[in-house]
Amino acid sequence: MNLSFERRHSRWYERLLLGLPFQFFVGLPLVVLLPSFERWGWGFWSYLSDNRLNSIAAICLAFVATVFCLRRFSKFPGARVAAYVAPTVTLAFLVVVAILFFTREPYTRQVLFTGYLMCLLWFFSGYFVGRRYRQLKIGVVPVGNAIGLVSYAKVELRQLTSPEPDGVRYDAIVADLRSDCLGPEWERFLAECTLCRIPVYHVRQIQESMSGKVRIDHLSENEFGSLMPSAFYSSCKRLVDLLGAVLLLPLLTPVMLLTAICIRHESEGPALFLQQRMGYRGKPFKVYKFRSMYIDQKGKGFTDGEDDPRITKVGRVIRKYRIDELPQLFNVIKGEMSFIGPRPESMELSEWYERDVPFFRYRHVVRPGISGWAQVEQGYAAEVEGMIEKLQYDFYYIKHFSLWLDVLVLFKTVKTIVTGNGAR
Repeated sequence: MNLSFERRHSRWYERLLLGLPFQFFVGLPLVVLLPSFERWGWGFWSYLSDNRLNSIAAICLAFVATVFCLRRFSKFPGARVAAYVAPTVTLAFLVVVAILFFTREPYTRQVLFTGYLMCLLWFFSGYFVGRRYRQLKIGVVPVGNAIGLVSYAKVELRQLTSPEPDGVRYDAIVADLRSDCLGPEWERFLAECTLCRIPVYHVRQIQESMSGKVRIDHLSENEFGSLMPSAFYSSCKRLVDLLGAVLLLPLLTPVMLLTAICIRHESEGPALFLQQRMGYRGKPFKVYKFRSMYIDQKGKGFTDGEDDPRITKVGRVIRKYRIDELPQLFNVIKGEMSFIGPRPESMELSEWYERDVPFFRYRHVVRPGISGWAQVEQGYAAEVEGMIEKLQYDFYYIKHFSLWLDVLVLFKTVKTIVTGNGAR
């Protein structure tokens, strides 16, 4: 068998426009040179003072950080990269400006601001032109578990009819590599695809990549090993959580005081609600929340949606915009929680889930979070409904435990807070 589709899965102009060389040899000079020309004229390089060098270096650093962040984000399902261009560019420039400010290095605000606008224009143009209208095509070998794959947004799955090229440019090939029915012809086909630099993926990889979930019905011992989070990143994350909580606490204290006053004014009872939850490594802890329900009304052990009669008027507002979660900053400081992680469940529900849901206890391998991958992808659903799906999202987060996924969850959480979508 001879395949004649060398690199057919990727057009040359796609590799050019979306590749790192084009970003660094075309994009970076544009966002650096144009603001410099506009401020200092065409001969600015003849005299590079500390002020000019620092401004140019800051733009370069922010540009490079944005490139790598957006490329990392694009690997996660549900990440509409164009929606994260503005937050990523803004955060990158805020960081470099903070560095210059605290080190007292001179810089030109006009050049940095113009560079910021140029970066926004460059990345928005690149991702809208290069990716918005580009649908990935993945060829599916019709053997084993690969037959049941379904297409997702921006991904087209095409079932192959034979181990021969069909004239379609495929971005990747997916097959059930563990199937005994694969056969020598399909195996040769997959080997030839690899030689032609067309990625070949196991069906489980594609399922996880497209859905953002890890199936929990057939977890093997090896997969438990791959779900073990990085101890180094876990330690670094703990330091960032502590620093972030300490910095945010004085800024959010007025909001929390006002919330507490409103809660006490509307209904009798304490402003804070303490509940025992299952925490890190299965150890119970008390989570702090603002009370959003009447204390003299009983109901189920979980919230029954937006129409739950137990929820107060103030409670509906603070739930919608996640203000009720602010006291959990103290849980973060104490090391019981993180900003990002699987949502902690009550002891009663946790014990129930551990009896009925396979591998539920494994989600406690990382610290529970104020927000998490399951919440931004699935929404704040009722506690019991959709628990299996929520656990699949939690396992995906644990398996891909990283800075990039945490930043992506953070951006999605900010969007949820601003819009108020997904209130329970």
